[in-house]
Amino acid sequence: MPKKDLIHELKQKAKGFRKEIIDLVFKAQSGHPGGSLSEIDMLTALYFHRLKIDPKNPKWEDRDRFILSKGHASPGLYVVLADKGYFPKSELDGFRKINRMLQGHPELSTPGIDFAGGSLGQGLSFAVGIALALKLDKKNSRVYAMIGDGESQEGAIWEASMAAAFHKLDNLIAILDKNQVQETGKTKDVMDIGDVVGKWKAFGWNVIEINGHDMGQIVGALDKSSKNRNGKPTMIVSNTIKGKGVSFMELNYKFHGKAPNEEEYKKAMEEIEKIDVKKFK
Repeated sequence: MPKKDLIHELKQKAKGFRKEIIDLVFKAQSGHPGGSLSEIDMLTALYFHRLKIDPKNPKWEDRDRFILSKGHASPGLYVVLADKGYFPKSELDGFRKINRMLQGHPELSTPGIDFAGGSLGQGLSFAVGIALALKLDKKNSRVYAMIGDGESQEGAIWEASMAAAFHKLDNLIAILDKNQVQETGKTKDVMDIGDVVGKWKAFGWNVIEINGHDMGQIVGALDKSSKNRNGKPTMIVSNTIKGKGVSFMELNYKFHGKAPNEEEYKKAMEEIEKIDVKKFK
C-alpha cells in the first residue's frame, strides 16, 4: 500500500477508535478516557502497521510483544484488540463489569494481553525481561512497551532503562506517551520529569522524538526503530495531548479517570465525528 494511503487509513481507524473509547467508558460509567485518547494514534499504527502478530494464535511463540505499562489506559488497547479480531466486539459492552473479560486493567486471561498492567512503573522492567529472553532464545521478535510521563516519575522506570542498555537490548522499543497530565494535575507541576530526550540518551538509548498525533511521524518512527540493530534499545518520545480529540477533555486532569455524563458523551461524540483526519495532528 502506498504510504499516503496507509497514513489516511490509519487516521480513519484512529478516529473510529476514539468514538469507541468514549462509548465504552460512558456505558461503564468508569474508566480512563484521557490517556486512552492520547495513546490511540500510536496504538493504531502499532497494531495495523508494525506488530508481527496473529490474532488467531495469540500465544504464537514468534510474535512481537506489546506491553501497556500504563494499564489504566486499557480502553484504547481493548478497542484496538477487538477490531484486530482477538475477541468479539460485543465484549466491549462488558468493560469493567463483574464476570466479564475486559476489566479496568488488562489481565492475562484476555486474548492479546501479554502483561497484566496495574501498578505503575512495572511494565518496562517486564519488557526488559522478555526482550532479554528473546535474545537468549535467538528470536527475531521485538518487544514494544508504552509508558506514561507521570509513570516516569517512578524509580523502577530508570532501573529498567539502565538494564536495557547494559544488556544491549536492541529488540526493545519503548514509547513514552508524553501527554503532559496525570491524575492530579499537569506533570510539570506534580513532579517535572525534565529533559526526557537528554535523559534517555544519557542512559544509552536511541531516542526519536515525534508528535504522537501525527500519523506520518508515528509510522516513520516505528519503521526506523524496527531496523535498529546497533546494540541499543530505542525510546520513542511521543508528544501527545491528554484527551486529544475532545475539547473539554484535552489537558484536563479531571478526565484522567472520569467517565463523561450523558451531555458530555453526546458532545464528545459530535466533536470526534467532526474531526477532519487530513488536518488532524
